Amino acid sequence: MSKALYLGIATSTGDGRAGGQARSDDGVLDISLAIPKEMGGPGGATNPEQLFAAGWASCFHSALKAVAAQRQMKIADSAVIAEVQVYATPEGGFNLGAALHVELSGVEQAVADELVEAAHAVCPYSNATRGNIPVTIDATVA
Repeated sequence: MSKALYLGIATSTGDGRAGGQARSDDGVLDISLAIPKEMGGPGGATNPEQLFAAGWASCFHSALKAVAAQRQMKIADSAVIAEVQVYATPEGGFNLGAALHVELSGVEQAVADELVEAAHAVCPYSNATRGNIPVTIDATVA
């Protein structure tokens, strides 16, 4: 593996997702965590799945913009909505699933589909999850 371009560091303290804290080494990220109400917790704070969804949406959006720029294409408006699902396993553990919904304008549907597939091929989050969790991706042109 080549030399890392960047190293992101965060520490979880307290009770982890059940009322703990997560903080980046530079202090820019400093958040409380809570188990969502849907999973039997109190809610009222973020959770690892939301953080993962935010990171993946942002990264995928950057990959989409980069792929379009490489092809000298202009995307007028765009957004990426990432959904990260938690599933219980029969063994008592948990697995993740994800869906990425890309909204864009300024291109035809076939081009949008091609750009989204190309972004999925280069996005680090997509590469890290490929083959490990179920992922669906779709593009909507406005």
